[in-house]
Amino acid sequence: MTGVKIVGVGHYAPERIVDNQELETWFDTSDEWITSRTGMKRRHWTSENEATSDLALGAARMALAHARLEPKDIDAYVVATVYPDYLFPATACIVASRLGAVDKAAFDIEIGCSGFIYGLTVTSALVRSGVYKRVMLIGAETLSKLVDREDRGTAVLFGDGAGAVILEAAEQDSFLASELGSDGSNPSILLVKAGGSRRPLDERALDERADRIHMEGREVFKFAVTKMISATDAALAKAGIAKSDVNVLIPHQANKRIIDAAMKYLDIPPERCMVNIQEYGNTSAASIPIALSEAVNAGRVKPGDVIVFVGFGAGLSWGAVVWKWA
Repeated sequence: MTGVKIVGVGHYAPERIVDNQELETWFDTSDEWITSRTGMKRRHWTSENEATSDLALGAARMALAHARLEPKDIDAYVVATVYPDYLFPATACIVASRLGAVDKAAFDIEIGCSGFIYGLTVTSALVRSGVYKRVMLIGAETLSKLVDREDRGTAVLFGDGAGAVILEAAEQDSFLASELGSDGSNPSILLVKAGGSRRPLDERALDERADRIHMEGREVFKFAVTKMISATDAALAKAGIAKSDVNVLIPHQANKRIIDAAMKYLDIPPERCMVNIQEYGNTSAASIPIALSEAVNAGRVKPGDVIVFVGFGAGLSWGAVVWKWA
């Protein structure tokens, strides 16, 4: 079997910044309240005319430039997102076309904030099995279009952005292990009711916020900490690597308290954990690749480093990937 490595990274965020002070004018909250409970200071939001493919395109172009590749050099394009441009066609098809790669394979993955973890596992398999030589994986979200701006509990959390990686066949394999899981027994914990086949035939039967994010925060918090720990432990066990040998942990940026709780149990010191939640908030499937791109550009990731990517989200879903940077 062929190995795989990441040869290009990129990220993109909309120009508009919504800081905590602006949110103070919307409802009863404060910068101190938001920061102490989430670690967030700012988040980027799209304009009315920006869609998910626009953000994905920006990240894709940066990754191509970083890898010194052209769009035609990529064999397949994959976009992980919960809010595509349209119900169909796939946003990946639109991104590939706008890059000028109209004949390439393209598809979307929709598994919430776990999208990049699932996507990295799937795209690595496509390369390692020899199906494709190069695949681009993009996590892209415009969650500001889905938040209930009258709900303090969710409106402060979510931001927009995109991160991209280019995977390429290699002699030495960077993919060391993966652990994926899901539990769909109670979708209402983290849910957008409208927009799918489960919706009532009479749309008036839906409440007025059915097309907005509904989240049971306490349940998600407990689930997130537990699954970040168990998924990381399981993936490291599969890879035969001790926690002390992890050089960089790149978690889903959902809540700083969740990250801190997981790091404490995993006994990974703060300097080994990449955290940028203060700037972007929760960008769902985009959060891990954005953090990776920033870490690479800042020189925090070096050849030979063992990286753990770990995430969780709607589904409920979770996963971790152990990766050796080449």
